[in-house]
Amino acid sequence: MSALVPIELAVPEPRYRYWRPAVAMVMLGSLLTIVPLVATVPFLPPFGLIGLLAWRLFRSNALPVWSAAPLGLFDDLVSGQPMGSATLLWSLCLLALDLLDTRLVQRDFWQDWVIATAAIALYIALCRVFAGTLSAYVDGPLLIQTALAGLTFPAATRLCAWQHRRSAKK
Repeated sequence: MSALVPIELAVPEPRYRYWRPAVAMVMLGSLLTIVPLVATVPFLPPFGLIGLLAWRLFRSNALPVWSAAPLGLFDDLVSGQPMGSATLLWSLCLLALDLLDTRLVQRDFWQDWVIATAAIALYIALCRVFAGTLSAYVDGPLLIQTALAGLTFPAATRLCAWQHRRSAKK
């Protein structure tokens, strides 16, 4: 008679395995705004929002919709924007992405890139409204900031894919 060998059942993965690197990347992106960089015009894109959109468009289950509020609050605390602006706008971005997910059956990377760039452009324009007077001429630098944010999105998506592969190996 042969000895009975127990069958190993698949152990369910912990829920934090996929949202932990996403939250860390968004928070580190928000912390990039406190790097001491001297510039006469604001040209650094909102890296926290780029990370949030990259994770949400790369893996829709990595971050739930409600996670935009605490992550936006953290971004408000470190970026110097008026309190509640990123909390509101990031939550609206994720709600709009959820609405798009129900309307679009399938997306490719180019559509994700356009969606993210449009969301970032709208976020930057509304942050200008929340932050100060509209009489100041900052349209040129905001266009540069939006273009840099759009060009940064593919690198952020690549970083998300690398983080996802790295967390899946563990």
